Amino acid sequence: MRTLSAFLIAFRALRRNKMRSLLTALGIIIGVASVIAMTAIGNGAKSQVSDQIASLGQNVILVFSGSVTSSGKRTGWGGAASLKLEDAQAIEREISQVITVSPEVRVNAQVAAGNQNWYTTVQGQGAGYFDLRQWPVIDGTPFGELEIRRASKVAVLGATVATQLFGNESPIGKVVRIRNAPFVILGVLAPKGLSMMGQDQDDVIIVPYTSAMKRLSRTTRFRSFLVQVNHEQNLPIAQEQIIALLRQYHNIRPGREDDFTVRTQQEIAEMATSTARIMTTLIGAIASVSLLVGGIGIMNIMLVSVTERTR
Repeated sequence: MRTLSAFLIAFRALRRNKMRSLLTALGIIIGVASVIAMTAIGNGAKSQVSDQIASLGQNVILVFSGSVTSSGKRTGWGGAASLKLEDAQAIEREISQVITVSPEVRVNAQVAAGNQNWYTTVQGQGAGYFDLRQWPVIDGTPFGELEIRRASKVAVLGATVATQLFGNESPIGKVVRIRNAPFVILGVLAPKGLSMMGQDQDDVIIVPYTSAMKRLSRTTRFRSFLVQVNHEQNLPIAQEQIIALLRQYHNIRPGREDDFTVRTQQEIAEMATSTARIMTTLIGAIASVSLLVGGIGIMNIMLVSVTERTR
């Protein structure tokens, strides 16, 4: 009976002071909604980062060229291509955990097809690149080891490039000119969307790395490799073995710094998610202030209500 009386008294008090009740409820509603919304935004950002890391492929190790010293001058990290084809072949041959290695050549070029042209990134890759990146060809076929050995002038287009050059037409069998070199189009890649850095991953043309070295970049060395390992648990082991192998092949003496960098997919994910985690914590703290202010407002109204009833 007393509980029912308390509810009736509270209901009459709320009805008697409608504006005060509304403002009190509004304060706590805004506070709780802010906490929920900001936490959801933070978790969504972490999920998006994880998805973008996963778009690199499964169980991937990235090998980058590092600092090279020549005549007393240091080029800085990535300033010179310090990786050789022999390095990639040795990694694939001598490290049992490695499934495939894709040497990578990157050039930016104006490409043309018919009366259309587009400025894009051209990547020279190995035959295992498409499986490594889990990037299927939705129209046509990818190139293989035969095209790699022959340095064939063939290409696979990203979705953005295919749309810009050919619109809704199928580009299979047609020719795209890259730096005045004609490349026959074998396939079109499935759309992947934006990368972690906000770049359009579909704005790319993939060609055999041998063709890119011979016909586009005129180089004999690489700035990066993509390496796929057979299992996630073997990533740290393979990373250590790759470092030891490259130090041996590059004749780096003990105590000297490496002229390359080896990063696993896990390390990249941890660095990216740590930033998202800090952002989530900061946003949650800011939203908690709104909740605290709403709580203080309710305490103030309750104090006023009690004071009014106290003789």
